[in-house]
Amino acid sequence: MEPQRLKAVQGWEWIKQGYALFTKAPLLWIVLLAICLIAAVGFSNIPIVGEALVSLLMPALLVGLMAGCRALSQDEELELAHLFSGFKRHTSQLVTLGGISLVGQFLIFGVMTLVGGATLVGILMSNQPDTDPNVMLEAITGAGFAVLLGIVLFSLLMMAMQFAPMLVYFRNVPPVQAMKLSLRAFLHNALPMLVYGITFLFLAVLASLPMMLGWLVLLPLVFTSLYASYSDIFPPLKEADSAPPQNEFFNRDDSTHF
Repeated sequence: MEPQRLKAVQGWEWIKQGYALFTKAPLLWIVLLAICLIAAVGFSNIPIVGEALVSLLMPALLVGLMAGCRALSQDEELELAHLFSGFKRHTSQLVTLGGISLVGQFLIFGVMTLVGGATLVGILMSNQPDTDPNVMLEAITGAGFAVLLGIVLFSLLMMAMQFAPMLVYFRNVPPVQAMKLSLRAFLHNALPMLVYGITFLFLAVLASLPMMLGWLVLLPLVFTSLYASYSDIFPPLKEADSAPPQNEFFNRDDSTHF
């Protein structure tokens, strides 16, 4: 399985395709995201293990949203039950993926500590980080190289996790291999990812202006456009060799990979 290499303009197409998915069931998307946010806040408030538990379960929650996107792309109904898809199949692999990500975060913080970022890491990992901006600014200033290294390492981890949950769930790819494929896909499509990211930053500014109301659309769009990018970069195997036109997005079917 090799990720597709796409043109830069496709970054904008992912947002358009994601918006089309959102408009098929806008109210239900808002409800599903509200449930996810409430659940994440609830779990994170569990003493000691809360934040780690959220990290472990995040891939399973994500593929639930992706299963909803897949249903809509095949002209099926979006249902509340889609949210729990990751807890019905491939759950152990998805939790393993979350565990790898969690360990990776701790390792990155460890590396940052070793290269002079101990104060900054202490603030970031504290359950009650210091809210004084001067203290944070001083910690960042005193850990210049550690901050740069941390940005690079966390970016690589983010790239490796970008499509990994979908590859595990839709394609039955082992977690580590899924992370490798995701990282390769991101690097192969740096230009469309750049267009995608810059466009989202612009949309985030617009969404924040009218009392943050635009985020009712933009937050679901984060996930629906993510599915659009996954579908383009990892098209169904039966169509991969023929490179289907982009306007066939809503006719794609990953069901042959279960």
